[in-house]
Amino acid sequence: MKIHYLEIVSPDVGPVCTAYESAHNVQFNEPDELLGGTRTCTLADGSIVGVRSPLRDTEEPIVRPCWLVDDIEKAVDLVKSAGAEIAVPPMEIPGRGKFAIYINGGIDHGFWQL
Repeated sequence: MKIHYLEIVSPDVGPVCTAYESAHNVQFNEPDELLGGTRTCTLADGSIVGVRSPLRDTEEPIVRPCWLVDDIEKAVDLVKSAGAEIAVPPMEIPGRGKFAIYINGGIDHGFWQL
């Protein structure tokens, strides 16, 4: 198991990024509109941390791990058959791969396929 993308949703994007930059000696990029205005940084192992504001009024602050998978359709089918709710079915982001979000045990999780 490898986290490819760690998504952090917060109404205070700037302070969150600044804290990570200071504590971990990383640099966040400018907002990426393909990722809903997310500011990202790539870690030494190639995983990505993304921090963004909520995209809708009802979206709560959250930290969501997105696990790297070889076959996102199969992974989504497997967690669905195990009782997970699919919140966002597999969706392509041009040049970045596919992602999906599911809820299991009351917690948001994600998959990412490159």
